[in-house]
Amino acid sequence: MSNVVVIGAGVGGLAAAARLAAAGHRVTVHERSAEVGGKLGRYERDGFRFDTGPSLLTLPQVFADLGLELSPVALDPVVRHHFPDGSVLDSSSDPQVFRERIEAAFGAAAGADWARFWVRAERIWRASWRSVLQREVTPASLAALSWRVGDLAAIAPGRSLRSLGRQYLRDPRLRMMLDRYATYAGADPRRAPAALAAIPYAELAFGGWYLAGGLGVLATALLDRCRSLGVQVVTSSPVERICSTAGRATGVRLGSGEEVPADVVVANVDALSVYRDLLPAPSRLGGLAARSLAGFVLLLGVRGQTPELAHHTVFFPSDYDAEFDAVFGSPGTGERARPPSDPTVFVTRAADPAVSPPGTEAWFVLVNAPRHGPSFGAVDWRRPGLADAYGRHILDVLAARGLDVRDRLVFTETRTPADLAEATATPGGAIYGTAGGLTRPANRGPLAGLFLVGGSTHPGGGLPMVTLSAKIVADEIGPA
Repeated sequence: MSNVVVIGAGVGGLAAAARLAAAGHRVTVHERSAEVGGKLGRYERDGFRFDTGPSLLTLPQVFADLGLELSPVALDPVVRHHFPDGSVLDSSSDPQVFRERIEAAFGAAAGADWARFWVRAERIWRASWRSVLQREVTPASLAALSWRVGDLAAIAPGRSLRSLGRQYLRDPRLRMMLDRYATYAGADPRRAPAALAAIPYAELAFGGWYLAGGLGVLATALLDRCRSLGVQVVTSSPVERICSTAGRATGVRLGSGEEVPADVVVANVDALSVYRDLLPAPSRLGGLAARSLAGFVLLLGVRGQTPELAHHTVFFPSDYDAEFDAVFGSPGTGERARPPSDPTVFVTRAADPAVSPPGTEAWFVLVNAPRHGPSFGAVDWRRPGLADAYGRHILDVLAARGLDVRDRLVFTETRTPADLAEATATPGGAIYGTAGGLTRPANRGPLAGLFLVGGSTHPGGGLPMVTLSAKIVADEIGPA
């Protein structure tokens, strides 16, 4: 039986711990916070309950494979889209229903275009699932991978998601909707790989789901699963160093000074932090290290009911490119990153009596934002007054787009990228760690016996990808 230490009790760390314990290893998880879940955060105030991280469950089979019994509820629509011209489109996990909705909103030609694109998206998904998402991938192994010719043609390395949309979709609103999926991986659609077309396919082909009580119950289910398998989970236990001897990980040193020996160390920590802060000597990060965008959040307690909102509703701006120029900065013009003045606004409002008092609603409002920090592509979100002023601006933006909630507020709280960075030790508050691409930091660390899981590593961010990273690592480590 091997001793395994997992650093971090986020979804990736707990999923890896459960798999390794089921494979016969003795597993201990050390989590710096008092609660488990990582970015799958929860917050309660005055009878309102918020998911402060993911709000949509996709690929539920990935979680069933862990032995979790979640009873997810299917969402229809998965997302309601409000476009700047006033048109509205509800997505559906039934391809025929979605095509009919597109044709009703935008015309028959748009529906036919989407059907053509959907064939390509399915090819990209199947190629990604076979060759990328379930196995370890590094730049070297990707180059050496024995691709099927059809898979390589489908994924189109070197091509952007924006370019793919322009090839298949003539309606600018459908292009805008497709562009948004790049942000699911923290990326700019003008630079994100065409392979990210697998994201809308996975979301719509396998459905979008909700868990009663909020997605935070997933963290509880993972913790219960780990404990049932004998995993020891220690909270309020920060790890300050990965110990090594002769190029091999030998355990961890806790913030208390105690050294915990291990045969294998699994780090569910942002890859940048692992390489920069936790290794015995700082090491250069391998793989693509472009940082993900961040997010600015409003938590709203709202009086009354809002029937025009779906569970997820997105309000697009008139100039999407201006938003990305603001979030990432514009090196060509010398303009630093800044909070976008006219951002896309994403509202999550669950019709679930468990998350708000009677006659009220709990709203989670998210906009894309620059990371926190001093660099060209970041903003100092600790600047006095910035968060409150930008929060009021977002409410004004929503009002201008037809959803004025300002006189119905019970309370308003903000969460900035600086807050996420502090709560989860994520550099800059980058939601997905590294931005979407075919190659992210590898699951194998620079020391023998050191492995990395989570959204900053392969195969990427989002609940199912993080859970798949745990499967990849558990498969590499193997049974005890």
